[in-house]
Amino acid sequence: MIVLQNHVGKIAISPQYFTELIGKTVTNCFGVIAMNVEGFRETISAALPGKRKAYARGVNVKFVKDKLIIDLHISLMYGVNMNAVAKAIIHKVGYNVEQSTGISVEKVNVYVDSIRV
Repeated sequence: MIVLQNHVGKIAISPQYFTELIGKTVTNCFGVIAMNVEGFRETISAALPGKRKAYARGVNVKFVKDKLIIDLHISLMYGVNMNAVAKAIIHKVGYNVEQSTGISVEKVNVYVDSIRV
């Protein structure tokens, strides 16, 4: 839970909000086929029914020094320019998170785990 303090009071933002916002933003980008699971724990939880939505997999958000660091694990479509898609994802995710929450994004790391035909 990320808690922000302003002159009116406290604002609490859940991690699920970030994963859904970021996952939906990434899956709407051209060339992205799917979000991939990261690590052993997420692989096990992905196998269990009803645990997480497919677009929320592979999203890891850390809150460090009043800024966000976002890690994304994705699968791309064969034939797309990986550099262009990664730059578009970085820009869109940073913009959407900053506009929706007012929290600045320090870094967006995009990991292309697979390319599918």
